[in-house]
Amino acid sequence: MDEVRKNIFLTGAPSSGKTTVIRKVIAGLGLPSNGFFTLEERAGDRRVAFLMQTLDGQKGYLARQDMDSPFRIRRYGVSIENIEALAVPSIVPVDSNIIILDEIGKMECFSEVFKRAAIRALDSPNVVVGTITLGGDEFIMGIKSRKDIKIFEVTPDNRDLLPDIILGKIAALRKDQPGGEKVKKTGNDLKNPDG
Repeated sequence: MDEVRKNIFLTGAPSSGKTTVIRKVIAGLGLPSNGFFTLEERAGDRRVAFLMQTLDGQKGYLARQDMDSPFRIRRYGVSIENIEALAVPSIVPVDSNIIILDEIGKMECFSEVFKRAAIRALDSPNVVVGTITLGGDEFIMGIKSRKDIKIFEVTPDNRDLLPDIILGKIAALRKDQPGGEKVKKTGNDLKNPDG
């Protein structure tokens, strides 16, 4: 049943808008939350790095073109140190906080510590909202097959609607918890994606 799927994830092609949807969800939450999201760093029209930012404002490179690292995805060196110093502590379950986990991807999964932390968040009673890469290895496919996960694929047709859909799902999940708080928006204004 959908209501027990308390882990809500987005997937989609690179640059499909997954992180944009997540940031709109964060802005609309109005609830205690912790976690991290990723950002691109660009030089002109070229992407040169990926940054991680925690919800409490800490920032660090996830991967950079000129980073010297034994862990690489295409032209990017990946910072295991930053994943473990920033992302991992940010997704530890706290009280009934919403956990933001952007993303479970190939770069983050170089870290066994991150993988354990992600499973701990997913196994917790906390609602988790995150992104997960298309495809993936055995670990990622195992997460996608969990019974407590709901995955939306982000497309140009639905990306403006998804923030309110997800906020509505969070509101429904919270309503079932004792003393659950309400989110700022629910899915009531789905007919107006620009609203």
